[in-house]
Amino acid sequence: MHVVSITSLKGGVGKTTVTLGLASAALHAGLRVLVVDLDPHADATTALAVRRGRGIDAGHLLRNARRYRLADAVAASAWSREERNRVPGTTGRLDVVPGSAYSGIFDRPDLGRRDLNRLHRLLTRDEETAAAYDIALIDCPPSLNGLTRIAWTASSGVLLVAEPALFSVAGTERTLRAMDLFRREYAPGLRTAGVVANRVRQDVPEQAFRLREMERMFASLLLRPALIDRPVLQQVQGAAHAVHHWPGADAAHAARDFDAVLAGLGHLVEDEPEHALQPSA
Repeated sequence: MHVVSITSLKGGVGKTTVTLGLASAALHAGLRVLVVDLDPHADATTALAVRRGRGIDAGHLLRNARRYRLADAVAASAWSREERNRVPGTTGRLDVVPGSAYSGIFDRPDLGRRDLNRLHRLLTRDEETAAAYDIALIDCPPSLNGLTRIAWTASSGVLLVAEPALFSVAGTERTLRAMDLFRREYAPGLRTAGVVANRVRQDVPEQAFRLREMERMFASLLLRPALIDRPVLQQVQGAAHAVHHWPGADAAHAARDFDAVLAGLGHLVEDEPEHALQPSA
């Protein structure tokens, strides 16, 4: 199972929107998808229309990692049923480890190696459940505290989400540097899956400037295409549907963009270039 953390240092850049779009694209492609919602706000869980039964949430799963198995927290998303109705015989499925505010007990900067390995141990110990999925997408909180580092420890790659704006670009640069330090100390196999520009408004000159700056700073790490800021995505999330299931040309364009970004995750960057450039004020 390929495990990808969706990460942003700065809130409000659409990290969860990207997670949901990639989950929709993977499901539509016939993949078996697991979304792990580590954001205490649990917005991804809400948008994925999770059917909660007796299962536990991500916070209690991590807290009781020795007692529980990964399977104890897995809940079905209603997106799977919708996909089966639309594409009979599809092999795709989408399950979720639901998020909750309780996971915030781990969102501290002082976690030791044992705590950082909690999710990794759960994913590797429950081999049968992990083998039931092709890809796991971890929606991280917008910080570099404990939950994000727990996700990184369990991941094979990290996808960074940035808006083409000064503070977001600078935050992405800092996150890449933080990843390099984290890789050296805790996760030597961790790779950068890429950087995706999100919420791009093509008619804003400042954003056009920042997008060119991102192309220069991040080079081959910057995935194509940039994701346009589309109001339809707010409608889709509010209705708890997959973008690939939503009618209309705007949703179809968004779905194709997420398909392309998902395809770009197939080639993780092994040797990252030096990121010496700083965003221009």
